[in-house]
Amino acid sequence: MNQYQPRLEKLFDWMARESVTLAVFEDAGGRRDQTVRYLTGQPGDALLFLSLDRKTVLVPWDINMAKAYAHADMIIPYSEFERLPHKAITAVAEMLGIPAGSKIEIPPVTPYPLFLNYVGELTDFDILCRERGLAAEVKKIRAVKDDEEIKIYRKAADITNALIGLLEKNTRSGKIKTEADAALLIEVEARRGGCEGTGFETLAAGPERSFGIHAYPAWTDSPFAGPGLSILDFGVRLAGYTTDVTLTFVREANSRQEKLAGLVEKAAKLSLSMADNGAPARGIASAVEDLFAKAKKRMPHALGHGIGLEEHEYPAVSKRPDNEWILEPGMIFTLEPGLYDPLHGGCRLENDILMTETGPEVLTEARIIRL
Repeated sequence: MNQYQPRLEKLFDWMARESVTLAVFEDAGGRRDQTVRYLTGQPGDALLFLSLDRKTVLVPWDINMAKAYAHADMIIPYSEFERLPHKAITAVAEMLGIPAGSKIEIPPVTPYPLFLNYVGELTDFDILCRERGLAAEVKKIRAVKDDEEIKIYRKAADITNALIGLLEKNTRSGKIKTEADAALLIEVEARRGGCEGTGFETLAAGPERSFGIHAYPAWTDSPFAGPGLSILDFGVRLAGYTTDVTLTFVREANSRQEKLAGLVEKAAKLSLSMADNGAPARGIASAVEDLFAKAKKRMPHALGHGIGLEEHEYPAVSKRPDNEWILEPGMIFTLEPGLYDPLHGGCRLENDILMTETGPEVLTEARIIRL
């Protein structure tokens, strides 16, 4: 049995409970969905079909890549269907013998004009396009990592931690002088370490640009790690999975900058102390926001988020009233308290946490670095 089969079995069981005969996932420009990779290993553009009789059909743009990386019962080039998704669904439904009147579920992000094409082509079927359907179920499943995913994350964290050490060393020695120096070092060393690259665009913001949550542009040739607060937010992508850490470099800080850094460190310790099996994620975020409020500060973003094949996954670690996530073993998420001042710059500290049977394990070694 390959690593994807247990994941598929959970979805096949859900389809049986919901009487969904055929389900479609799409990973394409404008409608990206890493679920296709999660269920098959296919790293590029493709349609994926799951049938109630537990068959998988992959329809990739690049048949050569699919044969090299993907696992599916059938792999058929997208060109066989004129590269039109509604034609692919029609053909696959016929190929699999899907009975008339069956429920076919398509992705909830399907644009309305394309939905109309599906309805017009598949007149013999009940077309479902809903937020609380199979797409929502697979997001819940992806929130709890299996043994294979955890193994990848441990290796990715080791690479990330080595990079953190190198970044600190090169910043202290003066080799890193600009935001570009830091961002390019991460890109090169990640690939040298066996990664696919960075998990997302690196955010490198020197003292003049660290006031924003996400600097714009993401990095420039401006000075980095000079007097004040500098933020470096990055992740490495290994076998599809990304880490996500943020360092803050502090040099010759004034009293207000030191206060920001001290509060963020305190918030990081508080949030980690509260993260445990059975803990409501919303409660952890609320406690950190209360800590900041007592100091008359406000964090303008969530305390954290799940990570995986995408930079932001479940569980949500936020104070939003609709956040009902409870931490459990297998979840991997960030804790990233941050504060930002338009005059004095910003400070954020972000690490990746694995929830184990015995409690939280901090996978990464991000820190506030005082130069």
